[in-house]
Amino acid sequence: MPSTTHATSKTQHFIEQEELYGAHNYHPLPVVLNKGKGVFVWDVDDKRYYDFLSGYSAINQGHCHPRIIETFIEQAQKLTLTSRAFHNDVLGEYEAYITKLFGYDKVLPMNTGVEAVETGLKLARRWGYEVKGVHKNKAKIITCAHNFHGRTTTVISFSTDDSSRRDFGPFTPGFEVIPYNDITALETALQDENVIAFLVEPIQGEAGVVVPDEGYLPKAAAMCKAANVLFIADEIQTGLCRTGKMLACDHEGVRPDIVLLGKALSGGTMPVSAVLADDEIMLTIKPGDHGSTYGGNPLACKVAIASLQVLIDERMAENAAVLGEVFRAQLLALNSKHIAIVRGKGLFNAIVIDHPDKDMAWEMCIAMKNNGLLAKPTHGDRIRFAPPLLITRPQIDECLDIIKMSLEIFG
Repeated sequence: MPSTTHATSKTQHFIEQEELYGAHNYHPLPVVLNKGKGVFVWDVDDKRYYDFLSGYSAINQGHCHPRIIETFIEQAQKLTLTSRAFHNDVLGEYEAYITKLFGYDKVLPMNTGVEAVETGLKLARRWGYEVKGVHKNKAKIITCAHNFHGRTTTVISFSTDDSSRRDFGPFTPGFEVIPYNDITALETALQDENVIAFLVEPIQGEAGVVVPDEGYLPKAAAMCKAANVLFIADEIQTGLCRTGKMLACDHEGVRPDIVLLGKALSGGTMPVSAVLADDEIMLTIKPGDHGSTYGGNPLACKVAIASLQVLIDERMAENAAVLGEVFRAQLLALNSKHIAIVRGKGLFNAIVIDHPDKDMAWEMCIAMKNNGLLAKPTHGDRIRFAPPLLITRPQIDECLDIIKMSLEIFG
């Protein structure tokens, strides 16, 4: 089995500095990056790599997209933060833009992805009590096994990942976890009159890009509607053109009651997230009920408008759809005995490694790093491939060559 390459002294310096002074809550690949442009990043020794993680899909538009950076700098030199104690001249413009783009009455702006999730949960509960009429403190939200919605105490309360939960209890009540992609399980869970929402990822990202059966999402949405239950789509990683449509739910014409957005909403420049819903849901929140100091700040609003417009103007959804088909077909054509499964949609893809050595996925990522492509394993045997959406066909072909070359060293 190949071994991890030795880091240069410069790389080692930065890694040791993080190890000494930072919390040990991540296990990164041994590469130290200091520059990015488009689909590429460079390390401190000036070696260039294809970025096939894209900041967990936060950099769909590519590293340091010039239009986004120009907007960022222009607004940063003018006004960055007012808090929501005062109005600013950008928030309304952003709210009008994003609600019209996605077809919802209202948006509630937040910062991080998990803040959007928490906001969606609070909105659902408030709606459940004030509109649906569930008895106080009895509301229940259905979630799916192997989900990833963030790492706050409430969100890990319905995680099935032991490493996310171990020794972090007691946990927040009010959630029922059912199998993903299981309509029968959802139908059973919806029989509880206290259920007020179903929170689901249209494609489970952290689980290894698990794509549900065709028809699962529209059936789930229809069942929720029939049961007077809110359908909440966590599109934080799957949304914003990653899967070949603006939202992953768009592939089957599903309109969620609540949409959660984040990551690429800022083009990878800063934390920006958003919760979209219609008035019946959103207006259950009144002044003082919920908020965020940085939510809706003018810098974030300007950057979000630019980031969304770049996706549209440069037809990144269309590019993701076409090149995603090419990428999966070519991965299958490798006929590698070490690839058990190829799955994905658009440029949101993953392989499942088949090898007796449980560390092969990690070693494979090391091999790809040495050959000029960065990706990261998840859950031991899965590797996600999610490049920036402006990648070209020749670049995809070059990356497939890197993947093939990296696989060959394992025999």
